[in-house]
Amino acid sequence: MRLLLVLLFVCGSAFAQPYPSKPVRWIVPTGPGSAVDVNARRITPKLSEALGQPVIVENRPGANSMIAAREAARSPADGYTLFQAVVNNAINDALAPDACCVLNDKLVPVTRLYTTPLVMVVHPSLPGTMKEYVELAKSKPNTLTYASGGTGAITQMVGELLKLTATIQVREIPYKAIGAELPDLTGGHVSTAFLSPVVIRDMVRSGKLRGVAVAAKERLAILPDVPTMAEAGYPDLTVEVAYFFLAPAGTPKPIVEKLSGAITAALHDQKVWAALAAQGVEKKEGGPEQTRAYLAAELRKWDAIVKQSAAGK
Repeated sequence: MRLLLVLLFVCGSAFAQPYPSKPVRWIVPTGPGSAVDVNARRITPKLSEALGQPVIVENRPGANSMIAAREAARSPADGYTLFQAVVNNAINDALAPDACCVLNDKLVPVTRLYTTPLVMVVHPSLPGTMKEYVELAKSKPNTLTYASGGTGAITQMVGELLKLTATIQVREIPYKAIGAELPDLTGGHVSTAFLSPVVIRDMVRSGKLRGVAVAAKERLAILPDVPTMAEAGYPDLTVEVAYFFLAPAGTPKPIVEKLSGAITAALHDQKVWAALAAQGVEKKEGGPEQTRAYLAAELRKWDAIVKQSAAGK
């Protein structure tokens, strides 16, 4: 009896420990030095302050963000593993869902972070407006090309959406990594790309690339002369590259809510947000339920695009 009482006391003390009582893992689906990784490391110091424990970034790149998703989904649901998902994870669920890590099921929402609109850029030898680009593509089907990150990448989906929306034929040129297309793009070996504002800002300003349109509802402060897709006549080509946090299914609700509040507090730090805003990102916060609704809408959107694209081939 005495031994049983001791065991109950020890167990009770362990469960009574306030969360968090040890370091928290932040799994990033890209490699060191990528924009996602760099931004994660900007936020983690403030998140560590808010939680009172170290937050350690772990890079798990590969398989269009699925390697990281699988590891996160298989981790204990105790609040010590966070997964910074990207829009590619919603696209994966539309293309070929993996039962281990379906969003809103095996991985549950914690919060939204921010979004980055993609910018459609072309080699400077090509027309500089959407109207001229579409006219050229229609006059010479499958002559123009666009760079993508391969099957399921957001850049491939935007390229397919462009083809569907503008009813043009543009050939896909897949690359193994984000940014790998830049030498070919500036060299004129591939016509078109859809890239993050911070990646192409200086090249657009110097004339090495031409900004055609921003896939956002408003112009970007760092590229004020580049019109939006809506201004260019294609409002349906608005695409957000969203970033959000997920946790393994079964993570207790109070822990999810604490994490959501701590992440929001970190984003509100003036220095943190100034560094993010300088890259052209837009703050799009939201708690667990807002994030759940957003992910459901993204899945419906990309599922429809995948089916339309397949039907048109």
